[in-house]
Amino acid sequence: MIFAIEEINNSTQLLPGIKLGYQIYDSCASVTVAVHVAFQLTNGQDPEFHTGDNCSRSGMVMGVVAESGSTPSISISRILSSFNIPQVSHFATCACLSNKQQYPTFFRTIPSDQFQALALAKLVKHFGWTWIGAVRSDSDYGNNGMASFLEAARREGICVEYSEAFYRNDPQSKIKKVADVIRRSTAKVVVTFAAGGDMKVLLEELAWDPPPPRQWIGSESWVTDPNFLRFSFCAGAIGFGIQQSVIPGLSSFLMDLPPSEVAASPLLTEFWEDAFNCTLGKSAATDLKVCKGTEDIKMLQSLYIKTSQFRITNMVYKAVYAMAHAIHNAVCQQTDITTKCNKHTTLESRQVFNELKKVNFSQNGYPVSFDANGDPPALYELINWQRNESGVIEIVTVGFYDASLPIGQEFRINRNLTWMDGGTQVPASVCTDRCPPGTRKVLQKGKPVCCYDCTPCPDGEISNVTDSPDCFPCPREFWPNAEKNACFPKPVEFLSFEEVLSIILAAFSVGGACLAIITAAVFFRHRTTPIVRANNSELSFLLLFSLTLCFLCSLTFIGAPSDWSCMLRHTTFGITFVLCISCVLGKTIVVLMAFKATLPGNNMIKWFGPVQQRMTVVFFTFIQVLICIIWLVVSPPFPVKNLTTYREKIILECALGSAIGFWAVLGYIGLLAVFCFVLAVLARKLPDNFNEAKLITFSMLIFCAVWITFIPAYVSSPGKFTVAVEIFAILASSFGLILCIFAPKCFIILFHPEKNTKKHLMNKN
Repeated sequence: MIFAIEEINNSTQLLPGIKLGYQIYDSCASVTVAVHVAFQLTNGQDPEFHTGDNCSRSGMVMGVVAESGSTPSISISRILSSFNIPQVSHFATCACLSNKQQYPTFFRTIPSDQFQALALAKLVKHFGWTWIGAVRSDSDYGNNGMASFLEAARREGICVEYSEAFYRNDPQSKIKKVADVIRRSTAKVVVTFAAGGDMKVLLEELAWDPPPPRQWIGSESWVTDPNFLRFSFCAGAIGFGIQQSVIPGLSSFLMDLPPSEVAASPLLTEFWEDAFNCTLGKSAATDLKVCKGTEDIKMLQSLYIKTSQFRITNMVYKAVYAMAHAIHNAVCQQTDITTKCNKHTTLESRQVFNELKKVNFSQNGYPVSFDANGDPPALYELINWQRNESGVIEIVTVGFYDASLPIGQEFRINRNLTWMDGGTQVPASVCTDRCPPGTRKVLQKGKPVCCYDCTPCPDGEISNVTDSPDCFPCPREFWPNAEKNACFPKPVEFLSFEEVLSIILAAFSVGGACLAIITAAVFFRHRTTPIVRANNSELSFLLLFSLTLCFLCSLTFIGAPSDWSCMLRHTTFGITFVLCISCVLGKTIVVLMAFKATLPGNNMIKWFGPVQQRMTVVFFTFIQVLICIIWLVVSPPFPVKNLTTYREKIILECALGSAIGFWAVLGYIGLLAVFCFVLAVLARKLPDNFNEAKLITFSMLIFCAVWITFIPAYVSSPGKFTVAVEIFAILASSFGLILCIFAPKCFIILFHPEKNTKKHLMNKN
């Protein structure tokens, strides 16, 4: 401060012709002493006599550069603001001092802790730490700073395992308790918002029994202090610090300290005696040697001569210049050539206060200005404690934080960091390991939100990000992969020709059609034989033709359903089976009529000749055709994607359209089959060997049994197996008909031709 004032007093640009005076008080870091000094300042100074002007007047305080602590600054500001005396602090960072209603005349050249708290929260979030410990000074600085940090951390999703407060004057048991909490904690990151004096007490306690490796995150009050580098267990600490600066001329000013000036100042005397371990006095009460007066300050190995890393010192420098610029703007006017200042004006502290709000200048390459809250722009260096090649811990600037930049761009890290225990990998500090994609977070009861269990997503749902709070269902036609972190199209399932089941069914279908054709060929080859002629060869050939169609129609059920295949498979099946049953029914009626005709006076056979037989088949078949036409016109079958039977796949199948139409087709077939079965049962005991009624009875019995069991199997079979059941029923009933009706006849024709005679057929025994 003295250097800055002398520099201003020697300047021809700033306050030319006007000298600034000053008076220095030591508050001893005590609120009581600071308040006492504040009252002294407001009461005015002793009269000063100016011999050149033959006048005298009392010195008035235009402004105060103070205090380094937040709590003393709060006390001083409440007194000074009552007299409109501006106060500029170089190190009081409590966010509470930005409240202009309570502290209207307070300014500072160091950023508010509000900015540092936000920066620390973003720093913790940047490195992925969600489980931390918090330690603070039990003072305005620590309590307000930590409160701002915890609020910002909560918004960033960071959880706090513990939050401890202490003060340097607390009992040793209280300090030890805080140290034990740090030692026992599971959080590997410790965020400290503590004043240097408080932090020194805590670290000295921890040094007795160093805790497991911890990643220390420090506020600027201690993380940039070289005196703390001796605590080696804090190696790798990171935090924010005020920008370094080099103040030209300060080094030579400090080095040019003659003993005469030292002896005239109690403050410098104390410094000199401490630095050289001697005494300037001649009192015998001390054991120290008397200073010789030849001590060379340039030979000192202390922070006093190291002027390359000034941080807070620069804040004092800027505070003095801010005050000088405010006075300059109040009493000086700029002309085209020179600056003229009114030396005789009566300057009030209120004027300096008003001008201080508007100062905006650059000093030594650093801008100086204040916002509406009296705060400067927030710009920090990112600090890291790193060991050099010789193993000595050094304070290294590894990046910057500028609060004026857009969100997400405030950080700029330009060097590698080292972490706790000298590691190069970012340490992890989480309550629970991150939940991978495919799982979701489930909070643990009674614990912070950062403590959770990772639960796999339920079926049909996914999560594709880490630490997802919820799982999301896939679209209707999609299904999760095995990891449940992505949705893929569901596989489409239908009874395709490539499947083994389809190949087997198709083989039986083609085989049955070939069997019907071979049977027809045998009957055609022996069409003149009695057994063929006696069994109504015309209806037999028509029946074999319809059975061939029945076998082949099952092929329409295989393959991907389409509009045409869905309509074709059901209608073809219904019509061909009715044609088949109609032929069997005709043959059954012929048998009954033939035996009725043998009775005396009965000529019913003439009413059921070949024409009537054909008309019967056409009539019964036409009814089924009419039912199918109405079904197709009103509500035909159509292909549909079944998404309900299986959640993980799509069944491509034919919807019935009108269920009434489908069951009407089946019901009509069943009605004819039952009617035919009843007639066959009535005719089964008629004599003679050419009686087909027994064979028809067995065939209809098999037919009805197959289709009765088909109904529950069809309803309960899922997916493509529904189609397989339908094909099986068609093939089973078709094979039942052809084997029961035609196999015995073919056996006689081919292997027992001696029985294929009219005499044998007419034999009633």
